[in-house]
Amino acid sequence: MNVNSPTLTVVGAGPGDLDLITLKAIKAIKSADVILYDALINEALLEYASPNIELVFVGKRKGCYAFQQEEINDIIVKKAKEKGHVVRLKGGDPFIFGRGAEEIDYARGFGLQTFVVPGVSSALAVPAYQGIPLTKRGSSESFWVVTATTKDHALSADVTLAAKSTATIVILMGMHKLSDIVKVFYAENKRNVPVAIIQNGTRSNENVGFGTIRNIQQVVKDKQLAAPAIIVIGDVVKERVVLDSIKKKLISE
Repeated sequence: MNVNSPTLTVVGAGPGDLDLITLKAIKAIKSADVILYDALINEALLEYASPNIELVFVGKRKGCYAFQQEEINDIIVKKAKEKGHVVRLKGGDPFIFGRGAEEIDYARGFGLQTFVVPGVSSALAVPAYQGIPLTKRGSSESFWVVTATTKDHALSADVTLAAKSTATIVILMGMHKLSDIVKVFYAENKRNVPVAIIQNGTRSNENVGFGTIRNIQQVVKDKQLAAPAIIVIGDVVKERVVLDSIKKKLISE
């Protein structure tokens, strides 16, 4: 790619563990003239950037909006035309509830070259780090990945649809809608379905609570769980496997 031309690369930074980053993502970070980064990325990734490049924090988590999306779009175009290669660094995968496609559409309207580097999605990696298989023979044949909240701040109707199925359900950005989610599952007579809530998944300060639809709100209080967290609902939660720490094993070897 010709980074001397105004260029946008939307990069997935993974779920939080510094090691869960792709080689292509690191190459993009190293080649950036400007990096716009979100609140949910591991800021240690910025150490891969060249010295003296411009770093712009743009927020983007519940209760933390340094810029609105329209402002971010404008900054991308402005910085690309001024300096060349803009890397838009987003937590997880930028095309899974990351608005990466919106930013690319906007940038192309102003003549920017555009690229995407997929990231390891938190929807998949965070349950895996807890030994939870999203699919397992005899327990789940499929899974839903749902955002809890619509653009109008209502509970997504897809949560209700998912609750009618036998699939595993992974809910992102759902902690502030937990009571509504519980009501949906009660309405489907699924109060005993297992639930896991994983806060700061894959990071050193990870906090986890296990329960059922019936008692998960009490578990949240007891474990002091809060956003950012992922909610996993389904029989696979009780099928989780025991894992050793790969990091400790690699260090010891």
